[in-house]
Amino acid sequence: MPRWSLGFLLLAQLLAACGPSGSSPQANQSNQSTSTGSGSKEQIVLAIGGEADEGYDPTLGWGRYGSPLFQSTLLRRDENLQIVNDLAESYSVSADKKVWTVKIREDAKFTDGKPVTAEDVAYTFNQAAKSAGLTDVTVLDQAVATGNYEVELRLKKPQSTFVNRLITLGIVPKHAHDKNYARKPMGSGPYKFVQWDEGQQLIVEANPDYYGEKPQFKRLVFLFTEEDAAFAAAKAGQAQVAAVPQSLAIQKIDGMKLYDVKSVDNRGLMFPYIPAKDGKKTPKGNPVGNDVTADLAIRQAVNFAIDRKALVDGVLEGYGSPAYGPVTGLAWEEPQANIQDAQPEQAKKILADAGWKDTNGDGVVEKNGLKAEFTILYPASDSTRQALALSAAEMIKAIGIQANVEGKSWDEIEPLAHSNVILFGWGSHDQTEMYNLYHSSSAKGEFNNAGYYANPAIDTTLDLAMGAPTEAEAIAFWKAAQWDGQKGYTTKGDATWAWLVNLDHTYFVSNCLDIGKPQIEPHGHGWPITTNINQWKWTCN
Repeated sequence: MPRWSLGFLLLAQLLAACGPSGSSPQANQSNQSTSTGSGSKEQIVLAIGGEADEGYDPTLGWGRYGSPLFQSTLLRRDENLQIVNDLAESYSVSADKKVWTVKIREDAKFTDGKPVTAEDVAYTFNQAAKSAGLTDVTVLDQAVATGNYEVELRLKKPQSTFVNRLITLGIVPKHAHDKNYARKPMGSGPYKFVQWDEGQQLIVEANPDYYGEKPQFKRLVFLFTEEDAAFAAAKAGQAQVAAVPQSLAIQKIDGMKLYDVKSVDNRGLMFPYIPAKDGKKTPKGNPVGNDVTADLAIRQAVNFAIDRKALVDGVLEGYGSPAYGPVTGLAWEEPQANIQDAQPEQAKKILADAGWKDTNGDGVVEKNGLKAEFTILYPASDSTRQALALSAAEMIKAIGIQANVEGKSWDEIEPLAHSNVILFGWGSHDQTEMYNLYHSSSAKGEFNNAGYYANPAIDTTLDLAMGAPTEAEAIAFWKAAQWDGQKGYTTKGDATWAWLVNLDHTYFVSNCLDIGKPQIEPHGHGWPITTNINQWKWTCN
């Protein structure tokens, strides 16, 4: 039996009783064709991944890569990534840029009927800072409610990216935030939690007290399946939205259309930056550095040799775009940092000029007795990363660099991540990710700055970006860190990564469902496609 068949059998069983009262999702479907399956204004089924293993607590990181759904955020980004109000009515920043004063609306309620107050906002931010979760609120000194509906977020120092905490941190109820909250979340968002069968499905219902535009659909069912099972569910008419890999996006499904959504969900090769012979270790005692990739010529040659357009066409079936940095396609990208790729002759010249020669005719260049050979590691469960790694290795083999490709679990990759080339995926609307990937202070033996890159000049520029008064004023510094005409972390400068592609997120969506205009989406955790869920409409009778 194919792997997807097992997943689909489970999926069919779930759909048979996905309502909390055992009601069938086929109810009210007498006028629907089989192509729309269980969809209606009452309920739609989404097979888009995004199960949060640790639960749905924003103070621990839920919502940082997409709509928190259950919880309100103070601000949000619209379809054009412009910042607009959500729970906040207004906000201001003090002259010294260290105090953010936010006035929240007075008509918001949690789903237990209690009002959302400034005390809840202050509690949420203080708790997020205290928990040291994946939501980075370390710059916060203290959040203080200065009235029933006004809060001050007091920072230790100015931080231009702090606005992103107002965009992504969902507000939790102080009175109901306990050890069980992550698995039974409550908030003031457009939908309320009903039921979570871990590893299988999540059921939510529209929040009747939601202060914003009311969503049309009374119930959403999220199925947690493999991508191939999601495709099978969509093809069988049992899911109205299905996220599929690019390899399946080329298929056709009757009664559904493909949404090809641009994203900054990138994939790239991270290079260890320092030599292994330095003997550096991580705090856990894992080795740091690689004598081959510590040579700038190797890193630049790889960047010039790779044909990113061929990767998009061949691996992603055209559903993607070349990437030259972690923010390709966003407003803070520096286009002058980009190179013309697929230049193997230029790559060979870079190697030769740096003293890398093939002296024994085995096809691999050497320098001072060191062969240009390293290992590329990727998560073995990810077929797209596997294909990208193998394709990149083949491309650089032509210029005399030997890359050995190995798939491993993340647990196996972790201790090797600082001494081998890793095919990572990142991508965020939050510029803090640039800081975490490239600032020397982020090199702590984890996945942030795993290669231990350190350039004092780039550190200074990144610090200026973080400390700028506003997001807009920081952009010049974010761009300069990429390339300022003389230095940068991208290919023309230190070439710390060989960024490969931005994935397009591909979804099959029922012809009866209008999902509006999606954003340029971040990395594929969470449910970024549901950011505008209030605007989704069922267009069939």
